[in-house]
Amino acid sequence: MSVSSVNRLSVAMLLCLPMPLQAGEVPALNMANTAWMLTSSALVLFMTIPGLALFYGGLVRTKNVLSILMQCFAITCMVSIVWMLFAYSLAFSDGGAHNAWLGGMSKALMSSIGVNTLKGDIPETVFAMFQMTFAIITPALVVGGFAERMKFSAMLLFSLLWLLLSYVPVCHWVWGDGWLQKMGVMDFAGGTVVHVNAGVAALVAALMLGKRKGFPETAMLPHNLVMTVTGACMLWVGWFGFNAGSALAANGSAGMAMMVTHIGAAAGSLTWMFCEWLRFGKPSMLGIVTGMVAGLGTITPASGFVGPLGALAIGVIAGLACFFATNYMKRTLHVDDSLDVFPVHGVGGIIGTILAGVFAATAFGGGGFAEGMTMSKQVTVQITAVLATAVWSGGISFLLFKLIDATVGMRVSLEQETEGLDTVLHNETGYNL
Repeated sequence: MSVSSVNRLSVAMLLCLPMPLQAGEVPALNMANTAWMLTSSALVLFMTIPGLALFYGGLVRTKNVLSILMQCFAITCMVSIVWMLFAYSLAFSDGGAHNAWLGGMSKALMSSIGVNTLKGDIPETVFAMFQMTFAIITPALVVGGFAERMKFSAMLLFSLLWLLLSYVPVCHWVWGDGWLQKMGVMDFAGGTVVHVNAGVAALVAALMLGKRKGFPETAMLPHNLVMTVTGACMLWVGWFGFNAGSALAANGSAGMAMMVTHIGAAAGSLTWMFCEWLRFGKPSMLGIVTGMVAGLGTITPASGFVGPLGALAIGVIAGLACFFATNYMKRTLHVDDSLDVFPVHGVGGIIGTILAGVFAATAFGGGGFAEGMTMSKQVTVQITAVLATAVWSGGISFLLFKLIDATVGMRVSLEQETEGLDTVLHNETGYNL
């Protein structure tokens, strides 16, 4: 190749490179980032239906499997509509003088969002859809706290009101330029917004509804572990969209988030498995997949700030802490959090959010602390976010359950619970054998 040909090729290659934005210049659509965010949105929706639905569905008894699937499906549909109508606006639009606490209504009905409206360098429709999938899975997680004993009407009403009064405000505080974000909280993909929020609500639900008939004397074993493991595998894969998608770009941060997410899940799985093996003599399939969920939930808030070594440490800590929390709640306190939402998601979210302020140091390959923060200051901010979320979610959940119990009633009768929610509430059965 001649020198002139090399020069022409060099010029052509330079012309293909993205040009840096000048001050005040509006960002252009980035098709690579858009493609990744479209994929991530589909992955996170896949986490709820069918992932979480199958995971939870296999864990309950045969007579309640359809009720769990129905709850996850109905929540998906309801939250999608409410998000479009005004919840997205309240979470992510400018709330004016009250912006630190809640957004405004400027984007209600998606009225100001068109085909060419951008959020950064991706379409705002894609950003809104991605955030919608987070809003869907969070109240769906709470279902595990009151599984097998709550009225379908009460579940729908609680999920709707809790979304608006708990999820939306906390989402705005952390991701919508609210007061916690201004403090410098590090929550990459939902340690507080999703896991602490849902975990505390599930704990309140379990305490207020009371135990299932026969708990803890009667063994209430999962009816279909194959279904549960299938759902767990879907959750693991979908979680890459959950965490890596939160980078909002197809870049190195997304790549690192995907890597540490996988390491956290694997470390949590193995740690739970060995804990169970040592304590009970045999490792179980249910244990290893529960450890995976614990590892995923715990690495979530830190996934954009830590490297592989930090993820390994967080995953091991998650497996240990969530294993002992689950056994302590069930065997010692006898709290009937049916599907272990608080000891897995709640405890995991608390630990992961705090540890994000510990393992974000560049020595672990992470992105360092928030601007102007030392480790002690960052950890203080992280603890503040955990406490604020837990108090808010717990208080709102308590008030909502009181309201619902006084109006439509929360719990089915003991006779209906014995017969099973599938037949009583939906006139169907999961199996016809």
